[in-house]
Formats: sequence, structure tokens, C-alpha cells
Amino acid sequence: MRALIQRVSKASVEIDGKINGAIGCGMVILLGITHSDSLSDVEYVAEKCVNLRIYPDDNDKMNRSLLDVSGEVLIISQFTLYGSTVKGRRPGFAEAALPQHAIPLYEAFVKKISQTGVKKVATGKFGAKMSVNLENDGPVTLMVESKS
Repeated sequence: MRALIQRVSKASVEIDGKINGAIGCGMVILLGITHSDSLSDVEYVAEKCVNLRIYPDDNDKMNRSLLDVSGEVLIISQFTLYGSTVKGRRPGFAEAALPQHAIPLYEAFVKKISQTGVKKVATGKFGAKMSVNLENDGPVTLMVESKS
């Protein structure tokens, strides 16, 4: 499982021209799921994301977590995080999990983030064509992976 995290001042996701989810200060999590992922990957990545110390303290050092700053989360499914560009010019997506495996894990991830104490969790829609708008704060962008 891969989560590309972006610290944001605000973010939203539109589907068919309508806002599906929006947040203020917090993080956008672009979530990629592969064939071998399980609920243990969900647990690890969710806990890692909300507890990463990527928000500034009073001395402007990254010492506070999303939970410490009462941040919000926008979660977007992103199968392209498992895109391979090794061969040719068109990415291959053989490592991305098929929907029947990925959807239950995506839903479990959203539920787990909600259970950690995050004050607001918004989402896109799995498999939909979405327009994600965000204001990256810092900028701070990090990758969290459940497998090394």
C-alpha cells in the first residue's frame, strides 16, 4: 500500500462538476493499493499518516502530527501510484489491485482514518474521474509505504 501525503491549507475533489469532498487545513492522501495488501497494511499506513510529525510547532519545526493540529483529511483512490514506467512510454498498471480487492481495503482505510480521531474525513469516489484541487502547504509531500 502506498499513500502519497500532501500537507495542505485546503483541498477539494469534484466529480462531474460537483464537489464531493472538501477540507481545510490538513492532508490529502492519495492511496494506491496492490494485490498483496491486506488489513494489516491498512492499519500500518493509516496510523503512520495521522501520526507523522509534519506540522510546525511554535519554533517552526515539524514536530506536530495531524492529530495534534486537529487537521482534516481528504482521501483519494489513486491506482496510478502503482504505475510502472520501466518499459516503453506508456505506464503499466499490473501491480495495481483490481477493484474487487482494492475497494474493500480503500473503504477500510477511510474507516480506520475516521476512527483515529481525525475531526473530518472527506473522500473522492473509487474509480471515478475526479478533479482534485489543493493548496500544498510548505510544500510538504511524502510517501508512506507499508512494504519496503
